[in-house]
Amino acid sequence: MNEIKLMDAVKKGDWRVKASFLISGFGNITRGQFIKGLLLLAIQVLFWVFFFKFGWVYLQDIGTLGTQEMGFGEVDPVTGIRERVLGQNSMLILLYSVVTVFVAVACFATHLVNIKSAYTAQVAVESGKKPSNFIDDLKAMFDKNLHITFIGLPAVGVIAFTVLPIVFMVCIAFTNFDASHQPPGHLFTWTGLDTFKSVFVDDGTKKSQSFFGILGWTLIWAVCATFINYILGIIVSLLINKKGIKCKGLFRTCLVIPIAVPAFVTLMFMSKVLGDQGPANVLLESLGLPAVKFLTTVTPARITVIIVNLWIGIPYTMLITSGILMNIPADLYEAASIDGAGPVKQFTAITLPYMLAVTTPYLITQFIGNINNFNAIFFLTAGAPLTLDYYQAGKTDLLVTWLYKLTVSFQDYNLASVIGILVFIICGALSLATFNITSSAQKEETFG
Repeated sequence: MNEIKLMDAVKKGDWRVKASFLISGFGNITRGQFIKGLLLLAIQVLFWVFFFKFGWVYLQDIGTLGTQEMGFGEVDPVTGIRERVLGQNSMLILLYSVVTVFVAVACFATHLVNIKSAYTAQVAVESGKKPSNFIDDLKAMFDKNLHITFIGLPAVGVIAFTVLPIVFMVCIAFTNFDASHQPPGHLFTWTGLDTFKSVFVDDGTKKSQSFFGILGWTLIWAVCATFINYILGIIVSLLINKKGIKCKGLFRTCLVIPIAVPAFVTLMFMSKVLGDQGPANVLLESLGLPAVKFLTTVTPARITVIIVNLWIGIPYTMLITSGILMNIPADLYEAASIDGAGPVKQFTAITLPYMLAVTTPYLITQFIGNINNFNAIFFLTAGAPLTLDYYQAGKTDLLVTWLYKLTVSFQDYNLASVIGILVFIICGALSLATFNITSSAQKEETFG
């Protein structure tokens, strides 16, 4: 809604426009735009029916999230049976309250559209024109307002299936919704910042120790999984594209095979191969060498997940960088060779800076993707080795796999919500900071 138009409607609107402030569609109906006016009126009526018949039932308890738990009432003197009392459900109260607020905001926006539409019809009449009819409005939706038509439905989908769940999750972070507070048997309530405090301040539950320990490993994993794959992928691409190399297509095909196989299949296969009793250890023992606990001791397990991830990650980088490498001017390398620069110097002074300038958005995407790389950890180690030092987590768990365990296995929904919020803040801050300090943002058109 354009604020100037809305203020014009408030100041200059006639009695029909003023009546539209209370009755949606009134200004359109009284000026002959019956279908549009009736639709706007129907939206208003349906909202108030929804609000009083459904929304308010839950919204009135949003402050307490319910007070009546499920249980049994007094014994019926006639039957001698204790009647069961149905309790309230804190989760439904919170969820439907959030839905009601979203619906109210959407209807308020529609009401503003109604006021603008009524004033637009007034202006058309005052200028001697006939207000547009419903057919004209439909044609405009596929002509001058085509962008709104195409963006409208996806926007509604994003709000309904992304924004609304995020708001609900954020609300859960300020409650005590955990395994001990499962509605309707046991209600949960608002606890403010208590769960956030338990993450940052040690309260004896090891949540703080777990968060910082897992965060440290998550960042180490993300850096290694991103930049080792990136550098090795460029090197492999350089080797394949080097003049004189034969069967380049065959090499590229072989390196693309790991991408063709679903990643979780490869990871599950490697988890069996590298298990304590897997083929790798059987082979080592048959050669007279000691078995290695690849996945059940801390350091070997962390090194293993990084190395196995190379098998999956290097081909992606190779494919992305191959085309970019071909665009680097050959005369740069010729001039560097004349000046006495060797292959390593050429790589660090020409190839790598050019690649970084072009692929920084890709690197940021990969880095954030690796912070949230659920598959690589869950299917390979499942967070093992387990430890008593952490709260419901293992030594190779990332924040995202810890969050998964907290929700699916242990029902600590409030703590999981806090972890989700913190992961979002960390990823957003790192993405913005990294992109803004790189040459991709500062010299955006240099490598166009």
